[in-house]
Amino acid sequence: MPRQSASLDLATPERIAETALLIVDQEGSAALSFRTLAARLGISHATLQRRCTDLAGLLDLCVDHLAASLPDIPPGTAWAEATEARFRCLYELLAAHPGLVALRGARPWLGRQLLKRLVEPQLADSLAAGMTPEEAITCYRRMYLLTLGSASFVDHRDPGAAQAATRTALAALDPADFPVLTANIAAILPAVVGHEVYFGALRQLIDAADPARAHR
Repeated sequence: MPRQSASLDLATPERIAETALLIVDQEGSAALSFRTLAARLGISHATLQRRCTDLAGLLDLCVDHLAASLPDIPPGTAWAEATEARFRCLYELLAAHPGLVALRGARPWLGRQLLKRLVEPQLADSLAAGMTPEEAITCYRRMYLLTLGSASFVDHRDPGAAQAATRTALAALDPADFPVLTANIAAILPAVVGHEVYFGALRQLIDAADPARAHR
C-alpha cells in the first residue's frame, strides 16, 4: 500500500503533463507512449493508466496544463483588447507545442481549464458587450478555428526548414504553368512562417465583430 501511494505521488497531473510535453517537444509525437512516459516518471504503466485512462485522457491532461497559463483578464477591459489577449496567448501556447496539436487532431478541446479560462469568460464578455448567445458562440468559433488552424499547419519552431521545403517545391514548378507562384517566391516565403499572418487575421475578425465599433 505505501508503495502504491508513493507511485501516485510521483504521478501528479502536473508532472504527467510536463513530462509528456517534454517527450513530444524534444522527440516528436511518435515518441509518446504510456510505457515510455511511465518509465520517465518512475511509475508503473498501470499507475499511469489510473491517472489518465488512455491517450485521449493523457492529451486532455496536457491541454489543460497549458490552458492554465491563459491570462486572467481584468474586469472592465475592452472587449476587443480582452479577446485579442486570450486568443494570442492560446495561439502562442499551441504554436510552441506542435506535436501536441498533431496528436490531438480533430478531437474537441474541452478540458476544464480551457473552458474556465477561455471559453466561459470570452462568451460572458461577448454577451456583456451586447451580442446575442448565437452571435457570441459564432464569434468565438471563428476565432478558435482560426487559432487552431494557424497553429496546426506550420511548425514555428523550425521556420527555416518550412521555408526551405516551400522554396524547393515552388522552384520545381514550370513558370509557364505557374507564373504567379514562381515569380513571387521571395514574397511567399515569409508568409509561410510569419506569425503576423495569424495576428493580422485575428485583428480583422475582432474589428469586424467588435460591438463597440458596430454602435458607432
